[in-house]
Amino acid sequence: MCRASLCGLLFLFTANTITNSAEDKKWLELTDLESWQKPDKRWLLADDVKVRADNPRRLSATAGKSILVNGKEGQARDLLSKQSFGDLEVHVEFLIPKDSNSGVKLHGLYEIQICDSWGVKEPKGSDCGGVYPRADLRPTYHYLDKGVPPRKNACKKPGEWQTLDIIFLAPRFDASGKKTANARFLKVIFNDQVIHDNVELPTPTGHAWTQKESATGPLLLQGDHGPVAFRNLRVRPYISKAKDD
Repeated sequence: MCRASLCGLLFLFTANTITNSAEDKKWLELTDLESWQKPDKRWLLADDVKVRADNPRRLSATAGKSILVNGKEGQARDLLSKQSFGDLEVHVEFLIPKDSNSGVKLHGLYEIQICDSWGVKEPKGSDCGGVYPRADLRPTYHYLDKGVPPRKNACKKPGEWQTLDIIFLAPRFDASGKKTANARFLKVIFNDQVIHDNVELPTPTGHAWTQKESATGPLLLQGDHGPVAFRNLRVRPYISKAKDD
């Protein structure tokens, strides 16, 4: 048995090692086209994006290399990262015009909704920042639950850059492949406001709710629901700090 002072030093060393290992992990930048699986040719790179003066529901873009835009018409197939991830931290900034819709999906299955929710007084799971509801496609698209609404509506006006910071914990499986723990959004910060804290995900979201889950999966950016631009997209493996255990 060690003395109290020695034990205390050992605890501090261990805790600091865990924290530092998480903080020292380098970010992987994904704001390019090479990081994605066979990207739709309609996706383009820009250095400046704004709402079109003649149409508040469309974006205009100046060619460049720092911003991902889903085409001149605001419609392109979803982007799916080449690399797969387990527990993950995500930072992304997005811009949408009036009434547009997009999303960020961890493992391609668990969605934080992006849409124009400016001015919504009581946001739902289908509003911006919400954990998107489960849904069925047939006979017509319909929700099966309410999803998880954000704690508050932190959405900015269309045409303004907005920020999402996400900490995602992947589902756990035993050696036989049986799921032992559900996926979780450990924390989601939207425009500097915490909107989700330790939200458990018994299944994937949207119409993917019946799809098979796994310990790792790609990041998905939704591009087929309306005009959207993404910048400063970066990810890194999430390593639990001592206080999270």
